[in-house]
This record gives sequence, C-alpha cells and structure tokens, in this order.
Amino acid sequence: LDLQGGDEALGKDLAMHIAANKPKALNASGIDAQLIEVEKRVAIEKAKEAGKPEAMLEKIAEGTVQKFLKEVTLLSQPFVKDDKITIEQLLKSHNASINAFSIYSVGEGIEKAVVDYAAEVAAAAKV
Repeated sequence: LDLQGGDEALGKDLAMHIAANKPKALNASGIDAQLIEVEKRVAIEKAKEAGKPEAMLEKIAEGTVQKFLKEVTLLSQPFVKDDKITIEQLLKSHNASINAFSIYSVGEGIEKAVVDYAAEVAAAAKV
C-alpha cells in the first residue's frame, strides 16, 4: 500500500479493507476496457432475456457497468469498517491519498505436483 498522508492506523485499516475486498484497481481508469465491454455485453444479454425494451438496453447496461466499477475499484468501495462511507471519503477525511496498492495471496502461483502413485510403483518395478 503506497499511502500518502494519514497515519499508521489508517494504513492498517486500508490494508485490511484491501485484503478483505480484493479490489481490481484503484479507480475506473485502472480497469481493462475489455473487461468493461464484457460486463456491458452480459448486461445487455440479460436485459434482452428479461424482455426489456430495446431502447432501455443501453441505459441498463451502463447502470450495470457503473455498479460493477463501484464493486471492483478501491476508491468507490464502501469502507469495510463503516459502510456508510467510501474509501475515497475516508481518505479525504484524513487528508490522505493512495498512489498504488498490491494484493498478495498465500499460495498464489504455487502449483501442487500431481502424484500418480501407481505410475511411480510401476516405474520403480521396471528398474
């Protein structure tokens, strides 16, 4: 967490929030445009299946995309300790800002070796 301003308690609270909510980006500009397009297409398809009028599809999709962005961008997420305020509002109240953040998960990237004991025994028996 690259935090400017604020104090240690704020930093710990933000780190806890990030670990709990796993945001994909700091703000909407950090979200891949392809991911947004996929969300929009899915929303349009769901609206069509629900029988919504053709004229409303674009507005429904835009609303769904905005909701998605609020859920996956750190600054738009409701603070885990007080869901009445967003992270952006929390930072403003502490005269702080976040430049960047990273999420590390235990075991991430570790591949477990698949062991086939029958094949091992057969190979050992041939030796």
